[in-house]
Amino acid sequence: MKRERITEIAELLDKRGKLTLEQLEEYFPRVSQMTLRRDLFQLEEEGKIIRIRGGAMSVREVQKTSGEPYTKKTTIHTDEKIVIAQKAAGLVDDGASIFIDGGSTALYLAKELPDKVCNVFTNGLAVATELAKKKNVVVNLLGGQLIKENLSTASSFSSVYFTDTNFELAIISAAAFTPENGFSCSSQVEAELLRVICKKAKFLYMMLDSSKIGKIKPYTFARAEDIHVLITDNVFPDALKEQFKAMDIVVI
Repeated sequence: MKRERITEIAELLDKRGKLTLEQLEEYFPRVSQMTLRRDLFQLEEEGKIIRIRGGAMSVREVQKTSGEPYTKKTTIHTDEKIVIAQKAAGLVDDGASIFIDGGSTALYLAKELPDKVCNVFTNGLAVATELAKKKNVVVNLLGGQLIKENLSTASSFSSVYFTDTNFELAIISAAAFTPENGFSCSSQVEAELLRVICKKAKFLYMMLDSSKIGKIKPYTFARAEDIHVLITDNVFPDALKEQFKAMDIVVI
């Protein structure tokens, strides 16, 4: 019985990425918090999870496909990323055709996305792997140069690839943002791809957690006025929210 419960906890963490003790108590209402803590200690000893303050996080699924830099990214600001991912997942309609980038927030979006009929283009290897678990999601993985930092692909031929390819919605993320420099990333070839995506999509949703504010990366791929919806966390500065809203951008 204990082993079955521990296995189930590991599977839940692989699916969600991160769970608090309170969330685990909801899944196992007849098990005490002390017992759940012991289960997490055992899973950590087995190398299947990372215990964090107030809960635990699984690295198993990420480690299957990712290098150290990307794995590290997925374990930073996880609460904010999960909140953003859950909000974004709720905005995807049945039958939608969408683009999702390869960032760590996008990986959480892939985990949270319901298994509904939709067509997804992505340049993220880990994102594609996560989406491949869903029966009704058609996954289209872009080729090109492998960007090891975030396990994504990009190519100077992206504009050619998307010439006769259609998607209504792009849900992307940025490594950094300032009002002056806009949304930026570390890779020039990835920035070129994202510029193509921004022009191609009818609607552009930006996922941005508050830790990215005030940072600048070498290559800007979009400005605030380019986006339609900003999806952020619960501690995003109110003053900056008002700046986006003043530009008729929906802030969620």
